Amino acid sequence: MVRVLERLGHTVEFPSGQTCCGQMHWNTGYQAEALPLVARFVEQFRNAEAVVVPSSSCVAMMRDHYPKMAAELKDERLMAEVEALLPRVFEFSEFLTKRLGLEDVGAYYPHRVTYHASCHGLRNLELGDGPMRLLRAVRGIELVPLEGLEQCCGFGGTFAVKNADVSSAMLAEKTTAVLNTDAEACTACDNSCLMHIQGGLHRQRTGVKTVHLAEILAGDEVGR
Repeated sequence: MVRVLERLGHTVEFPSGQTCCGQMHWNTGYQAEALPLVARFVEQFRNAEAVVVPSSSCVAMMRDHYPKMAAELKDERLMAEVEALLPRVFEFSEFLTKRLGLEDVGAYYPHRVTYHASCHGLRNLELGDGPMRLLRAVRGIELVPLEGLEQCCGFGGTFAVKNADVSSAMLAEKTTAVLNTDAEACTACDNSCLMHIQGGLHRQRTGVKTVHLAEILAGDEVGR
């Protein structure tokens, strides 16, 4: 992601004090432990012109819950800072297509690829076909459609642990759809989905790999 943004002429800073967005805590019932992470996020990024995140689930957490979490702390200053900062927080593909108005970022990736739309990006952030438009502009790529593109892969954070049988069944449908494309790689905007899908593909010894959208867009004819 940094390579793409720098290639486009942007200066990227990586605050060393940043940490988890708090989604894992919040969704698992450790809400008191999640609350301080909102203040930490604001502290780390309050002066940023834009905050670009390679995870649609993290951005969805911030947009959906941070205002309510700040209100829970009864900190009016934090509430105001969250409100001011969130419009500057973007998922990676969203930043490229909606904030910068770009589709062609000069990428080269000579492989057969299929795309999985992660739930948070599709339903919470409403990324639409933005990631697909970015992929179509990649030189050398052979982009093949995925049956059940909008269907969940079955990960869902702790859902995969608490409902393992259902999660495994959903994953089986997703990996079958991926294999039916004869793609060399499956891409998405969320590493959690990619980790889950990669696990299923690896256990079947398919040889198909998963790559984050940023990895594809970072490719060029020099580095390949």
